[in-house]
Amino acid sequence: MYGDDATVRKILTESGDTWAVVGLSSNRQRAAYGVAQVLQRFGKRVVPVHPKAETVHGEQGYASLADIPFDVDVVDVFVNSELAGAVADEAVAKGAKAVWFQLGVVDEEAYGRTREAGLEMVMDRCPAIEIPRLG
Repeated sequence: MYGDDATVRKILTESGDTWAVVGLSSNRQRAAYGVAQVLQRFGKRVVPVHPKAETVHGEQGYASLADIPFDVDVVDVFVNSELAGAVADEAVAKGAKAVWFQLGVVDEEAYGRTREAGLEMVMDRCPAIEIPRLG
């Protein structure tokens, strides 16, 4: 497992409240849409990152992490594993504190690079499942 329970807890409670959700669009059928709602319910600011740059859940969207004109704390990644490593590298360049690869998103090399850069990282887990467990 990549990102033990202590890392999960640290990201959810100490890494900050501004989450860039890469892959979040207004498509209600996609997992990112529901997970973003859960994050908002638990006090996180959700910033949609998607090529369409749509406003989702009341938050302005951006086409890329680099386009976001403010700092982000956590980058939550809802893209295919083949694309996830590039997003992790962008998160490092953006100055994020943590990267979270969703269920089914796995890139061991990206995990290593991201950790080497000093960021917390969780892979193949879902914050919407983990955050209610904090109790």
